[in-house]
Amino acid sequence: MKLFPNAHATHPQWRMAAALVLAQLQAQMAQPQYARKPSLGLLYITDHYVADAVALLRYLGQQLPSVADWSGTVGVGVAGNNVEYFDEPALSIMLCDLPPEQYRVFSGVAPLPLGASAFSAHTALVHADGRTPDLAELLVEMAGRTSSGYLFGGVAASRGASLAFAQHAGGDGAASGVLSGGLSGVAFSDQVGLVSRVTQDCQPIGPQAVVTQAQDNVVLRLDGQPALDVLLQTLGVELNGDPQPALRAVRHTLAGLSNADAPALQGTGHFGADTRVRHIVGLDVARGGVALADRVHEGMHLAFCQRHMAAARADLTRICAEIREELAPESPALPDEQAATQRRICGALYVSCSGRGGRHFGGPSAELQTVHRALGDVPLVGFFASGEIAAHWLYGYTGLLTVFVAPADTA
Repeated sequence: MKLFPNAHATHPQWRMAAALVLAQLQAQMAQPQYARKPSLGLLYITDHYVADAVALLRYLGQQLPSVADWSGTVGVGVAGNNVEYFDEPALSIMLCDLPPEQYRVFSGVAPLPLGASAFSAHTALVHADGRTPDLAELLVEMAGRTSSGYLFGGVAASRGASLAFAQHAGGDGAASGVLSGGLSGVAFSDQVGLVSRVTQDCQPIGPQAVVTQAQDNVVLRLDGQPALDVLLQTLGVELNGDPQPALRAVRHTLAGLSNADAPALQGTGHFGADTRVRHIVGLDVARGGVALADRVHEGMHLAFCQRHMAAARADLTRICAEIREELAPESPALPDEQAATQRRICGALYVSCSGRGGRHFGGPSAELQTVHRALGDVPLVGFFASGEIAAHWLYGYTGLLTVFVAPADTA
């Protein structure tokens, strides 16, 4: 695979923004290191262009005839390499150099087949409409349609109408390729190399514990101790006397949860990929419990944590470093053997929570600049979502970085 052409632009008029993007894409496709005839387009727009989405997709299809398939959605912001456009009219596109037999665009109109079929899904990029009933259950069902059980993507974010792009070659159209409701996206076969990581911007502030008693969303005991006592001891505060300092500390604290078969913390002291960070929504003083914004079961692992700018930057840098290490692991192998195990990035997708950008990282585009410094100058597209999807879980206030990779000696 060659590098995936990618471009982004902002302009009050969608046609002008599209023209700017097309000029960038066509210039890249004329260069030997970029794909000349990519077949799959990933398109993300801010909600300023929702009313013109059908015309925009039609125009792009006319100008990029080799791109037969499109997928994408709307966000309150979109991302490109080293830049984010937040709360302004903008679009971001990446054109993927993948053989058509290695992926399948799906939607409610053209669902991904379950069971034996000509195409076998290994992973899937998923765009979800947040108004969809039982969304969490749908993600579990969708993950079951893939052999790896791994999904990545996000929930559309719009102050008005929500939409998704799902246009596939040979389809009956789903008329315009612009849809609303349910799930849509792209399923990939096991021939498509992907590496994905989640950053939750959190720094654990204490050891992990096992939930030994819980009711609904209330953690009652951790390692046999009242959960509220464990929380207060971890924070070094008390509720006796003036409770305000303790309550302020609790308001800045969250909880990382993982199932019984997966520890919340890795050996490095960071949260693992299966850990979901949830807000503390109340304290049950009478029972010594801590209420979380999720259901809790006995046997789960829990670690309290805090979220701030330094933790956000450090954790985002960490996942980028983990991806780079997975692509080019250090080993005592001979140079030619080591080179054979190395892979390179052809393109990247970054989905971030709409509540993370800007000031949370210290300034405009600071989040994407952190990715650029850590990952390098790679093609990147993305959007700011109202929920992030990794594996079969729905996250909040996280960042999800997924890279498309190929052997280092291919071009």
